[in-house]
Amino acid sequence: MSLFWKDHKPLLLFYLAQMLLVPALYWLSGEGRPPGIVLYGMAISFAVLLLYFLFRYWQQSKLYKSLDDPSSAAAGSSEITGDSPLAEAFREVLRVKEQAYEQQLQESQSRMDRHIEFMNRWVHQMKTPLSVMQLTLRELEDEHMQSLQEELDRMRKGLETVLYTSRLDRFNEDFRVEPANLLRIVSESVAENRRLFIRKGIAAKLLVGESLEVYTDRKWLRFMLGQILTNAVNYSAGKGDSVSIAAVRQGRATVLEITDEGIGIAPEDLKRVFNPYFTGQRGRQYHESTGMGLYLVKEIAGKLGHAVELQSEAGAGTTVRIIFQPGHGT
Repeated sequence: MSLFWKDHKPLLLFYLAQMLLVPALYWLSGEGRPPGIVLYGMAISFAVLLLYFLFRYWQQSKLYKSLDDPSSAAAGSSEITGDSPLAEAFREVLRVKEQAYEQQLQESQSRMDRHIEFMNRWVHQMKTPLSVMQLTLRELEDEHMQSLQEELDRMRKGLETVLYTSRLDRFNEDFRVEPANLLRIVSESVAENRRLFIRKGIAAKLLVGESLEVYTDRKWLRFMLGQILTNAVNYSAGKGDSVSIAAVRQGRATVLEITDEGIGIAPEDLKRVFNPYFTGQRGRQYHESTGMGLYLVKEIAGKLGHAVELQSEAGAGTTVRIIFQPGHGT
């Protein structure tokens, strides 16, 4: 209703100004007060105007009600109701805009799909020469080979992060939730990062029951653990001597805890550690930090139906918890 009056306010003001012009002309011409027939004609004219407003409101009330709710216009042309020519023209404009938007969206999606496909192929192509170089380095004995091995490991982890990040948008096409032995997955993750543990002088303490099973995707969980373990080891180097990986039952849920003895996280950074690209005060001390590790862990956990919690104290280490619900996955 308010939009209707706002739209017709200029017409009403113009009409009132016109009606005031008649007695003003009588007064300026010296005739004095206009005769009754003129006032009667003005009253009839005003009544006709009111009838016009009632007709217009009846004709376009549905359109104005639709436009009064911004979500209706945003929803598309099908949500704009009314049978007037204006409503039909408005629906046609929105329909054309929708078609143009859908075409642009499809083109953008197509470009994104091609970009992701290119990234995936490029990562796979780069992993092959990396594997060859790593095998070659194992056969050579030189004090400089260790440094080259470290750099190759960083490159491998970086490529892996790029690959998994690109797959997030298509997560539903690339995951399978099923019962999995938690100790086996944790052991595989530690084994994948054993050179990092050795290099930093950190020991891994596994406190996971042999028969403990959780519902998860093995591949994505290994990636999550790799990100957490990398952080734990890097931020423990020179301060702590071990990283503990333990699993406990809490009701029907299973909680996996990864605890390090590292530098911890500053209190002001705790609320933002899961934000993308956020490295925080501690992260800026380590130039290798990208700020994507915990963000990816949080995103993947949410898609798998797991919860992630983090507890840390500056100078006293960090604990990351992954909470598995029984038989839960998305």
